[in-house]
Amino acid sequence: MTDESFDLTQPEYYLNRDLSMLEFNRRVFEMAADDSLPLLERLRFLCISSSNMDEFFEVRVAVQKQRIALGQMRPAADGMTPTEILAQVRERVSTIVAGQYGLLNDNLLPALEAENIRFLRRREWTEAQSQWIRRFFRRELLPLLTPIGLDPAHPFPRLLNKILNFIVALEGKDAFGRDVKYAIVQAPRTLSRVIRLPEDVAGSGHNYVFLSSIIHAHVGDLFPGMEASVCHQFRVTRNSELLVDEDEVDDLKKAVASELLERGYNEAVRLEVSTQCPEELSDFLLHQFGLNRDDLYRVTGPVNLYRLAAVCDDVDRPDLKFSPFVAGVPPRLQVEEADMFSLIREGDVLLHHPFQSFAPVVELLSQAASDPDVLAIKQTLYRVDTDSPIVDALVRAASAHKEVVAVIELRARFNEEDNIGLAERLSAAGVQVVYGVVGYKTHGKMMLIVRREGRSMRRYVHLGTGNYHTITSRFYTDLGLLSCDPDLGEDMHKIFQQLTGLGKAIRLKAMLSGPFTLHKGLIERIRHEAELAAAGEDAKIIAKMNGLEEPEIIRELYLASQAGVKIDLVVRGICCLRPGVKGLSENIRVRSVLGRFLEHSRVFCFHNGGEQDVFCASADWMTRNLLRRVETCFPVRDEQLKREVIAQGLRPYLTHTAGTWKLHHDGCYRRVDGRGEPKSAQQTLLAKLAKV
Repeated sequence: MTDESFDLTQPEYYLNRDLSMLEFNRRVFEMAADDSLPLLERLRFLCISSSNMDEFFEVRVAVQKQRIALGQMRPAADGMTPTEILAQVRERVSTIVAGQYGLLNDNLLPALEAENIRFLRRREWTEAQSQWIRRFFRRELLPLLTPIGLDPAHPFPRLLNKILNFIVALEGKDAFGRDVKYAIVQAPRTLSRVIRLPEDVAGSGHNYVFLSSIIHAHVGDLFPGMEASVCHQFRVTRNSELLVDEDEVDDLKKAVASELLERGYNEAVRLEVSTQCPEELSDFLLHQFGLNRDDLYRVTGPVNLYRLAAVCDDVDRPDLKFSPFVAGVPPRLQVEEADMFSLIREGDVLLHHPFQSFAPVVELLSQAASDPDVLAIKQTLYRVDTDSPIVDALVRAASAHKEVVAVIELRARFNEEDNIGLAERLSAAGVQVVYGVVGYKTHGKMMLIVRREGRSMRRYVHLGTGNYHTITSRFYTDLGLLSCDPDLGEDMHKIFQQLTGLGKAIRLKAMLSGPFTLHKGLIERIRHEAELAAAGEDAKIIAKMNGLEEPEIIRELYLASQAGVKIDLVVRGICCLRPGVKGLSENIRVRSVLGRFLEHSRVFCFHNGGEQDVFCASADWMTRNLLRRVETCFPVRDEQLKREVIAQGLRPYLTHTAGTWKLHHDGCYRRVDGRGEPKSAQQTLLAKLAKV
């Protein structure tokens, strides 16, 4: 029975989105601290946690600062104001950052050194190494460096987002008799931040020096006749949201391109300096960037840990990395020179990446590009890789005079510049390029191929939970469906009509789509489970996603839990629902799973009296996905494939314990301790679906 004593508008029943995002990054950091993982993979997890923190400041902290500046202090569902959020962000980030550098300095670097992978400090350089480094500085660095002395004629320079810089305190007068107190030196963006020493001077193993150490050691050469008494690295992080008012522009591509030129110089949101940097210098920098003490973070090492990721790829030590594997292929596709169209006509095909290859998707599109019976290809592109075979196939199809439509999302965050170039390349090849709908990002992952077969037309589709990106398909877990189901084909035809043309929303036969029917359809299915539970029947929901934040969905899950529905949620990142509250959400369990691959698939299973309605989607249960984006949510109708989705895409994540955290009613995540040897969902799927 529903307990009406709970007022579901009360903020105590909702966790804060930004703090939940920080908790996710804490879990990524904990993976770096997990000594059961290969050493270089632990270093990689540390780098990922640093990159995640950068994006958190560039986007979420920037948003909260903007709200404060605009006086938008209305609290969200969790009741916290932007000022309160930033205060807690400061406290939690400080703890995480201290942990990151403590782990690097006290654990990872000594462990790497024990494996003959060393990061040499200046005091450790031998004479031969010092000479090589000096030659490297003069040959590779000095021609690229432009020191800027600060005086009335040389004001504080505009410094690009996240670039390594140095502030130098100077003594003496320059060639013009000027008494310059400070200077700024910006490290070249073209050079790696870690430099590998050649074997003839490095000795055995892998020996690296930080670019920052090289600049620091020779910074005096930039100011002849003066003394560089102090030199400290720093980095500023800026707001990276694009400020394009889509209602006020005539050409979205030009507007985005114009905004990109300024994004690297938007308002500052964070300053990182070395621990040894004197307060006088850090205060000076804070003043220059318009920041206060709460925006300052001191670090005991490189100001950008992410740059260490280059070492993970540079070092050839398979024993310190995850074991290699070869992605599998579903049995029905294991045919040489297979005709993809005939195979799909035999029945739907499920692909589970990265355990299974993305190659069948590329092959289907490639065959479509050269097949004279294929008349049209329509595809959404959100993120694609450089030199993408997907794009090559679209270009070939257009060159063969097929009708090719590409819906490109120009505002895919941090891929805007690449997508502008992609749009220009496809347009030049004769592809009809559109940019979706003003005000709504096109995030759905879908490909539609129209083929003449005899006197009729047949539609072939690919629908997925992840991007058409052949590289990330090797590292992200995603599900894809190849089908010629007439209902799916007709639904996709209608969605593409909505994206490229005008008119009212069109009723779909099988799919749910955002922003029209997805939110409503999910709520209807959650309520249906609640009705079944209230009637004394078995009622269950299992859902896997990247984020859960939309307040109305959370309220419906609470009500379903109160009615007796057993709800298992696997939420990798943000989760604003508070599980395990007696009388409210005690039937809801929330897990977060991390591992070798980035968990990215969105899978929803509603028990529906035993019929098991299974959907895969491009959308998380976030406000932006459900209400402000064009998203696709498609049913898996084939009974065998439905069982496979449940067995592979959901069940292992509910029972296996490796890399798993459970969210408790107090809002804290605690690592799940499995009895005996912890089992990994990802490792199990690798063994089942791939060649290891």
